Amino acid sequence: MAENNDKTVFVVREKVEKDGKTYSNYYIYGSKRGRDFKIGLLPPDSGGYIALDIVFDQEDKLPLVVKPYEIRDEKTRKVTRGNTYAVVSKDKATGETLEAQVKLARKSDKDLLDMLMK
Repeated sequence: MAENNDKTVFVVREKVEKDGKTYSNYYIYGSKRGRDFKIGLLPPDSGGYIALDIVFDQEDKLPLVVKPYEIRDEKTRKVTRGNTYAVVSKDKATGETLEAQVKLARKSDKDLLDMLMK
């Protein structure tokens, strides 16, 4: 889990009503240097909204899980490093762990998350 001064970073699900249907948006709320901000998150593809709904189930807030990765190009020997992000929950009835990937909505959201996690 992502830690920020012993504080877990949480993904918040906000439900929105539009044209008689309920949609979910996913955010991380943060503050730096006295300024509050909201980081937008999306599933990796349109089918990911179903996976996120299953993982969140009745919850509206889950911890963000950061998974570092490293890819080495054998030809150039260049190493690319980065992170993938997910939300994880545990099914209370079965104990099964459920996970769904998320991605940052914009480049500026990556910048804000980097600031928040320092």
